[in-house]
Amino acid sequence: ARSRTVGELLAPTSPFDKKCGRENWTVAFAPDGSYFAWSQGHRIVKLVPWSQCLNNFLLHGTKNVANSISTRLPRQNSDSGQKNKPCEHIIDCGDIVWSLAFGSSVPEKQSRCVNIEWHRFKFGQDQLLLATGLNNGRIKIWDVYTGKLLLNLMDHTEVVRDLTFAPDGSLILVSASRDKTLRVWDLKDDGNMMKVLRGHQNWVYGCAFSPDSSILCSVGASKAVFLWDMDKYSMIRKLEGHHNDVVACEFSPDGALLATASYDTRVYVWDPHIGVILMEFGHLFPPPTPIFAGGANDRWVRSVSFSHDGLHIASLADDKMVRFWRIDEEYPVQVAPLNNGLCCTFSTDGSVLAAGQDGSAYFWATPRQVSSLQHLCRMAIRRVMPTSQVKNLPIPSKVVEFLCYQI
Repeated sequence: ARSRTVGELLAPTSPFDKKCGRENWTVAFAPDGSYFAWSQGHRIVKLVPWSQCLNNFLLHGTKNVANSISTRLPRQNSDSGQKNKPCEHIIDCGDIVWSLAFGSSVPEKQSRCVNIEWHRFKFGQDQLLLATGLNNGRIKIWDVYTGKLLLNLMDHTEVVRDLTFAPDGSLILVSASRDKTLRVWDLKDDGNMMKVLRGHQNWVYGCAFSPDSSILCSVGASKAVFLWDMDKYSMIRKLEGHHNDVVACEFSPDGALLATASYDTRVYVWDPHIGVILMEFGHLFPPPTPIFAGGANDRWVRSVSFSHDGLHIASLADDKMVRFWRIDEEYPVQVAPLNNGLCCTFSTDGSVLAAGQDGSAYFWATPRQVSSLQHLCRMAIRRVMPTSQVKNLPIPSKVVEFLCYQI
């Protein structure tokens, strides 16, 4: 089935020189769904209020030139901080933007976060930040409501390829860089760098927090997937199974599953707690043997994203297709065409998938299916228990099987 197009935000023709392309490496939704941000190529990041964006798609059709939105969106007055009225911003980051992440001082909604009643900081209920990772190794932190620069973090020595905030509202930021390190920053402590995580032998491409913020996954220019304990800042284990560089990763909303995308043309769904591959989604048929999986082909998977229903995964590959998969089915349930796509992410409510391509952003309606009773039970129990604890519950073995994601 073809996915229904919701809309697109087309970047204006760039005034910059033509020495570098207009690659859009990153798209992001705010945790509360209020904003959408994407890199327009070069140095520019566009921040737009998401609900007004959707209204424009409905009113004016799917096409929407990004610069013309300003004529239909209220601009922020300098003399009044209208935080309740989101306003768009165009941010010049001063260097090529490789990564974006929203960070909120309010923990993500209950379904994503276990430790809502416990976290270290009490913070203003309206703090929303945007972190941008740049070509020169700097990370700039912006106030989403005003578009003002707040912090300039300068410890990386190479491109900052990915950024992720802890979902617990602590404003802990992790950055992944081509300098082969991950760095942990505390934005409530004026951006103090707390820890350097070393273990990758090559470029680090991506990182993702588990929903309870206790585990960090990182992937890079190697076949291994790294899992880190974020209380002790130590490596838990490496997941082995891919045959080429692993470029993207994301946890399921209950933290029980981990999706990873690789240049070996595959997306794997793991049980990260025991290091087992539960599902494989192939983008090349027949699948390449290990010897050929590392070669150049038109099926390199670029990005993967987990839907908030815990049932669907989106992947984006070099064969000009976006695919939507169910975690329990071998073939895609929906597809959509996209040339030169590099990144994708689900909206906060899971109803829309956004993907970036050549400085523009494109949106599709996501598959909507009623979850089975088994899936709802699994999601409920797995939010608070890893695999080992579920298997040790004093309940009948059939019920344990019912609550476990099976191979």
